Amino acid sequence: MTHPSQPAARHGGILRRPTVVATVPFALAALLGAAGPASAMTSGSSGVGDPYFPLSGNGGYHVAHYGLTLRYDPASRHLDGKAVLTARATEKLTRFDLDFKGLTITGLTVDHVKAGFRRDGQELVVTPRRALRKGQEFQIAVAYNGVPKQVTDPDGSADGWIATDDGAFVAGEPQGAMTWFPANSHPKDKSSYDFTITVPQGRTAVANGVLLGQKTVHGKTTFRWHAPEPMAAYLATATVGKFKVEQYTTRDGVKVYNAVDPREATAAAPVLKKLPSVLEWESKLFGPYPFRSAGSIVDHAPDVGYALETQGRPIYDSAPDLSTLVHENAHQWFGDSVSLTSWKDIWLNEGFATYAEWLYSEQHGGKTAQQTFDALYARKATDDLWAFPPGDPGSGANIFGTPVYARGAMALHELRLAVGDKTFLAILRAWAGGHRYGHGTTAQFISLAEQKSGKKLDVLFHTWLYTKGKPAKP
Repeated sequence: MTHPSQPAARHGGILRRPTVVATVPFALAALLGAAGPASAMTSGSSGVGDPYFPLSGNGGYHVAHYGLTLRYDPASRHLDGKAVLTARATEKLTRFDLDFKGLTITGLTVDHVKAGFRRDGQELVVTPRRALRKGQEFQIAVAYNGVPKQVTDPDGSADGWIATDDGAFVAGEPQGAMTWFPANSHPKDKSSYDFTITVPQGRTAVANGVLLGQKTVHGKTTFRWHAPEPMAAYLATATVGKFKVEQYTTRDGVKVYNAVDPREATAAAPVLKKLPSVLEWESKLFGPYPFRSAGSIVDHAPDVGYALETQGRPIYDSAPDLSTLVHENAHQWFGDSVSLTSWKDIWLNEGFATYAEWLYSEQHGGKTAQQTFDALYARKATDDLWAFPPGDPGSGANIFGTPVYARGAMALHELRLAVGDKTFLAILRAWAGGHRYGHGTTAQFISLAEQKSGKKLDVLFHTWLYTKGKPAKP
């Protein structure tokens, strides 16, 4: 995100503009089951134990696939939806939760049988007619409608289904997915997706993955999108607007779909033209591009204030600059393909994407990474850059703050200096490749860095990730 308080990024994978600036290789049952408190009861936990967003996600099951059928009217801002979730119980369940806020439920079944349900804040508590066995595959179908309402994140920014003057800007980091579909909404749970979205003729509906087709009947156009690779719910989008569309295939076989609001087209064109070369450059550094689709959604949403690395197709609130394009697409490796297990580790997303900007500048005639590091380090000890350690932001209000982005990148630069360029790049490639479509933690990254370099790096990482205040001069 590109965030407004960060020198070269935005919100969470987003770039919130700083004021300053498939298969999952880890045991999902262990990840999800261990999240909630141990209990002999047969209800899934109402969260997965995230320290910053304790109600996000749900215990007791894993969603393998979401089938989302949506109909949106920009004039009335009314959304009709049906979500079909294919899931597997990771423990015996007589009851389980979904994250879903605001919209009215008109029907809910589990395995085609009506199920009981109740609302409790952001929790949709479901009681199936019969208990679900541990290991049982089951299907949840939820029909719903209403006017989606965005949520306000702890840092004050808008999140979720955000209405625009011609449609909707849909960006869900960290908790906005629940505003437009019921989900197991934490990065620990990743799934494949299919979207069928119907909008008035003349509007375009853009989601993740590959466009399978579109058809106009009686003044309505339906778009069908397929996203097969595992994706966290916050990275899903169903953005609607009046867009100019460009489609092509890169020489590596990646299908590109760009949707640009005409009001942003002139400013966006020279930057989007560089997308294939940016992806090629990032692939050489980080390993093969992890998805079969790429592209950009450039909306005209001046009140949003950020961009987000929606999987396979980042979304921008206005025409991006080149650094933002590099940042959001670096997230396809760091944040999207390799996901967090806790929002506390957000530097693994934002620090990495920010350092990609530094490397791109260095290798394309701009400032070197060392020059960028030095300029940041020259800031006074009272500067916001040193407000909190990036490896422990302290709260959800800080996860898109300057230290997560800039000081997180500084930690990677210190690692690069300590191990040398060749080993440093080998670490990045091994991280992206070894955790592809899965998850990673800071502890695992430190272990990998030590393994690849043959050096003890605990002091380096403690200094740059966990020490309060401005670190001593390196």
